[in-house]
Amino acid sequence: MRGGGLWQLGLSITRRLAQADKKAVGRRYFASEAELKKTVLYDFHVANGGKMVPFAGWGMPIQYKDSIMESTVNCRQNGSLFDVSHMCGFSLKGKDCVPFLEKLVIADVAALAPGTGTLTVFTNEKGGAIDDSVITKVTDDHMYIVVNAGCRDKDLAHIEAHMKSFKAKGGDVSWHIHDERSLLALQGPLAAPVLQHLTKEDLSKVYFGEFRITDINGARCFITRTGYTGEDGFEISVPSENAVDLAKAILEKSEGKVRLTGLGARDSLRLEAGLCLYGNDMEQHITPVEAGLNWAIGKRRKAEGGFLGAEVILKQLAEGPKVRLVGFSSTGPPPRSHSEIQDEKGTNIGEITSGGFSPCLKKNIAMGYVKSGFHKAGTKAKILVRGKAYDGVVTKKPFVPTKYYKPS
Repeated sequence: MRGGGLWQLGLSITRRLAQADKKAVGRRYFASEAELKKTVLYDFHVANGGKMVPFAGWGMPIQYKDSIMESTVNCRQNGSLFDVSHMCGFSLKGKDCVPFLEKLVIADVAALAPGTGTLTVFTNEKGGAIDDSVITKVTDDHMYIVVNAGCRDKDLAHIEAHMKSFKAKGGDVSWHIHDERSLLALQGPLAAPVLQHLTKEDLSKVYFGEFRITDINGARCFITRTGYTGEDGFEISVPSENAVDLAKAILEKSEGKVRLTGLGARDSLRLEAGLCLYGNDMEQHITPVEAGLNWAIGKRRKAEGGFLGAEVILKQLAEGPKVRLVGFSSTGPPPRSHSEIQDEKGTNIGEITSGGFSPCLKKNIAMGYVKSGFHKAGTKAKILVRGKAYDGVVTKKPFVPTKYYKPS
């Protein structure tokens, strides 16, 4: 998910709305509302107190009536329902869809069993990340992929250009962009028990990373047991005409414990889980190795390459990258994106890419890139916030333990 400073933006809106000059806030954050795309749940968000902000060309809820802090904690204690319909889901089909996709991503797509998926990265010729994505093998000739809203145009253009070349050489692959569907993310410990009320599918047999096409609340849905919070949960692709009814049914079945949750809490949840945010922690000049995603590069791909930028990435795997993404805990004000990181002598060693106050841990957490050699857990550092240096220490991620539902 692309974006920056969502947590800070949400807090800023909360503070400003509490002040007298609400008209100025409206002009600043809502001026371009007429130009923004809206998900089918837009009016539902507004009716439920959603504070709508521009995000990646869409009008999206940053938060609802409760605070970002409260929403974050409730997700981990009970559950959250997010509208993530701004993200782009599409299908690749054809007998050559797997070898085609393997030219563009670092995953061992061929090794995925039907009905399973993985996080992967679309790379460029220099090994940099064009986008991170969850890909799922529905069948051997059908892949389902979700890419970030802010990367949609460049991702689709990149894929289309390579598809034309691939098909010109006789490759059998086609695609369909699922603009007729909406995407909901149900996350937290109540996700499975609540969703089970709405489907005959036995969710106890659907593990983390697995995919099903099944009826939920009477609508044919794609469900993936995954998410962006570190909690157990599901991403549910639903026909857009059924999306509002499904959202209402989920909230009703939870008896008020699962709450509508905005992008602000989504950002703090993913940071607590140590998950990258494209546009902050990953960019076109950052490789998967530098971002700590070595595990996402399939074993066969490490041996054979065959994807864009493989030469650069395989060299980094062999020799080690010059910079690495690490986690931090710190004192003082919360670090923000672009805060300078120094060693104990005051020499620049890197930069924070995401940071904030953890609602669940009640302390500052952050992620950033440092020079190799300063990346080991326990390494002390100084983090500059508004020109003043504060103590920081490299901390293992995730900051909050993940609770993915896996076979025991």
